[in-house]
Amino acid sequence: MKNKVAIIGCGNVGVSYAYALLNQRTYVNELVLIDINKDKALGEAMDLNHCLAFAPSKIKIYAGSYEDTHDADIICIAAGVNQLPGESRLELLNRNKTIMEDIVNKVISNGFNGIFLIATNPLDIMTNIVYKASHFPHNKVIGSGTSLDSARLRFLVGEKLHINPKNVHAYVIGEHGDSEFVSWNNTTIGLNPIKNYLNKNELIEIEQEVKNSAYYIIEKKGFTNFGIGICLVKITNAILGDENLIMTVSCYNKENDLYISSPAILNRDGIREIIDLKLNVEEKMKFLNSIETLKKYNV
Repeated sequence: MKNKVAIIGCGNVGVSYAYALLNQRTYVNELVLIDINKDKALGEAMDLNHCLAFAPSKIKIYAGSYEDTHDADIICIAAGVNQLPGESRLELLNRNKTIMEDIVNKVISNGFNGIFLIATNPLDIMTNIVYKASHFPHNKVIGSGTSLDSARLRFLVGEKLHINPKNVHAYVIGEHGDSEFVSWNNTTIGLNPIKNYLNKNELIEIEQEVKNSAYYIIEKKGFTNFGIGICLVKITNAILGDENLIMTVSCYNKENDLYISSPAILNRDGIREIIDLKLNVEEKMKFLNSIETLKKYNV
């Protein structure tokens, strides 16, 4: 394996992912940047290459075209129009659907047979579009899902309790959007249930802050990019390193024929297995609500 990654879309998210790859210890040996604006891709590649003298890993980085995707292990699609202030992720659907299908057709025509990693919103629906357009096995089409939402959750809980977020085991599941929710029934601090530390009102407050974080950031700076960039690196390393790592990603729900986020085991095959969480009655209802929300917009 070449451990080659192709990033399609050199906007804020795609470039943040590339820069995070450069700053982390990673399995990636080769990185190609592809964008409709070829000068933008070339400029970003040049800028990234100038970091290599101080980077922890040596990566071959260059601007390329769809022809360069044929031997990639992972293609990350980060192309699409940005979410506007006050706009929900689902409202992006019609604006990004055509872009996504065009990208998939170009990639497939060049012989790509690796793993698709999707970062374009509305995330779950865009991932499902790639799955249907590519006709790939569902384990080889993965959305970044609620990995970032779960990271936000762990940060906020850790900050509240003055505990390293790495010791907060918590999951945001469902739609990567307004119907997502925290499975507090499966949240622990170390080995202890979260309810040993925080009361119901505190849990509600944290969950609302997680759900609204993207809107707050977009209102202040116009977009989100750093958090998702490092989440994509984590997913990439889990795949290329065959790590069997559990992350909340958007994966195929066969019963409902759609993509939705659940904890899943990631390795060289993509999604090895989806973890079946034990949800309480309230959480089951929230998960069903998230499914119904996505069904309204699914294509």
